[in-house]
Amino acid sequence: MHDKKLYGTATVGTKGQVVIPAAAREALAINEGDKLYVLGSEKAGWIGFIKEDQLAQLLNKMVDNVESFQQILRKDEK
Repeated sequence: MHDKKLYGTATVGTKGQVVIPAAAREALAINEGDKLYVLGSEKAGWIGFIKEDQLAQLLNKMVDNVESFQQILRKDEK
């Protein structure tokens, strides 16, 4: 939790474009051409971005641990 940081503000332009503050791009190694996935919750009213390689890592961890999750669920059903 202690590595969270507010990097500043961004304004949505007329085409829906958002400029990520330079400090955030530098700290998070976001470079020109990087693909970012947009996540959010309409109900909670938030939006965020995740880099493509980070999303891939997250999904790989989830897939790698599916059997462990299934075992936990089976134990909970008993």
